[in-house]
Amino acid sequence: MTDSAAALLDGLDDAQRVAAEALLGPVCVLAGAGTGKTRAITHRIAYGVAAGVYAPNRVMALTFTTRAASELRTRLRQLGTTGVAARTFHAAALSQLNYFWPIVVGGGLPGVLDGKGRLLAQAAERIRLRIDTATLRDVAADIEWRKVSELAIDDYERMLTPGPTGAAPRTPPGSLKPQQALDLHRAYEALKDERRQLDFEDVLLACAGMIEAEPSVAMHVREQYRFFVVDEYQDVSPLQQRLLDLWLGDRSDLCVVGDASQTIYSFAGATSDFLLDFPRRYPDAAVVRLEHNYRSSAPIVETANRLMRGRPGALTLRTRDPHDDVPARSNDARTGGSASAAGVAPDPQPTVAGYETDAAEAAAVAAELSARIQQGAKPQQFALLYRVNAQAAPLEAALNAAGVAYQVRGGARFFDLPEVRQAVMTLRAASLTVTDEPLFQSVSDVLRSLGWTLEPPQAAGSVRDRWESLNAIMGLLDDVPPGTTFRQFTEDLLARQAAQHEPTIAAVTLCTLHAAKGLEWDDVHIVGLGDGLVPIGYARTPTAVDEERRLLYVGVTRARRRLALSWSANAAGPREPSRFLEELGIRTERAEHASVS
Repeated sequence: MTDSAAALLDGLDDAQRVAAEALLGPVCVLAGAGTGKTRAITHRIAYGVAAGVYAPNRVMALTFTTRAASELRTRLRQLGTTGVAARTFHAAALSQLNYFWPIVVGGGLPGVLDGKGRLLAQAAERIRLRIDTATLRDVAADIEWRKVSELAIDDYERMLTPGPTGAAPRTPPGSLKPQQALDLHRAYEALKDERRQLDFEDVLLACAGMIEAEPSVAMHVREQYRFFVVDEYQDVSPLQQRLLDLWLGDRSDLCVVGDASQTIYSFAGATSDFLLDFPRRYPDAAVVRLEHNYRSSAPIVETANRLMRGRPGALTLRTRDPHDDVPARSNDARTGGSASAAGVAPDPQPTVAGYETDAAEAAAVAAELSARIQQGAKPQQFALLYRVNAQAAPLEAALNAAGVAYQVRGGARFFDLPEVRQAVMTLRAASLTVTDEPLFQSVSDVLRSLGWTLEPPQAAGSVRDRWESLNAIMGLLDDVPPGTTFRQFTEDLLARQAAQHEPTIAAVTLCTLHAAKGLEWDDVHIVGLGDGLVPIGYARTPTAVDEERRLLYVGVTRARRRLALSWSANAAGPREPSRFLEELGIRTERAEHASVS
């Protein structure tokens, strides 16, 4: 082993190191929330390349979002490893289709739809079905679920047919009748075929079909990629698993990483069964458990453990021993545990508060955030999480009234903002000229020409919003490796833009519990924890309620230092606190001017 390869193992804890050194054969990494799974798998890949076990161009690292794929590529580049294919399943399949389609089928690949909404609306018109936008979205999700579950329309029809008990295994979307849903599925597929178009699921299906039908394609793909890593493996669907099996062939150099407790996309066809069954499928697999949580304080970790105790596949998280010599991450000085002898304040306990109305709950949370920010806390340290998008409205109103800057995750994308597009293009053009100036000066000179200043403007509104966007680009300089050139910085910025890997903005984040997956903040407020919202009202089966429990677990484990939970009785009708709150063992505080406890 070379010194450079050995150095890649420095700073890993014992379990992470075991995962990083298991380079060949099937490997299953069961990684709890905040346990450094991305660190472990990127160091594993980099170590395999540095040790000469992997040729980088023969490694495929798969994940489920472009942001996560971009993060993998960035971390690998920081470790000195380039040439590894870090992609989503869809991106990998689309790349292969683009290459093989002209050879196998002839002609160019059919166009890939950006979304199903417009074509579905046209299909509904064709069959004279009046349908609203919300139901169209639900039908699109239903089609995606059917396809990733590898169900033909005839199979779907059987699922809509009542059985001996009088109940059907699946309910049509919205208020549609079973026959209407079937007709719309068929009309959508027919219209798509007529126009020679593919949707995202077709990309996976076509790639899998081509590998199965054409031995030359299978041989070429398997020759290209020898070693596979799959992140967030608990989110894999039957269709994605089928494609992964085809990419592997009869080989077993596969490393999967996941946490059954974070399976929150079952409604979209994801299943943790493949993760939990991995040791059975591969009896010789190395199984590594990452359970030391480096993100959250001890009270938050204890809360998360109570929520998932006894659930299938649940890991028991532990906070890092403060005497452990493994370096903490630079952006998180708190590694859990009690106050040290140096006089650090003890970690605060999670809190629960109840309110009379949603508006009262939102006003109280906004007032607390405003006070904390005035005391010196940074807005980007806070997140407000909720179950459904409609819950954002009273929070936005309360934050506006309190003068607290916020951003809604899932709203306008950062790289789609006009000022950001202009800044990226201007930076790229300027970087083409060779300069000996320090990187900070080169970037700041360009952004100053676009209106950025060292100090923020005092006015609120669009002027301040523009400044925050440009300042977020400046903030990226804090994370670049030493020696980065101006051109390298702009190339990384372009890669971020392509992957929609957004930088941090000085604003409180509002987002759904689903959208919070993969993110973390110092201070997390989970609001609206009433029965009917968490668990959601339509979660009527034990399986559905378990999914809601996992969703709350994801929310809880986003918090590093502080966790506040709240609910409201709702003036529009009585609402009880979430059944999950009682299990957490946290005393509910009586909110001022509220009649609930």
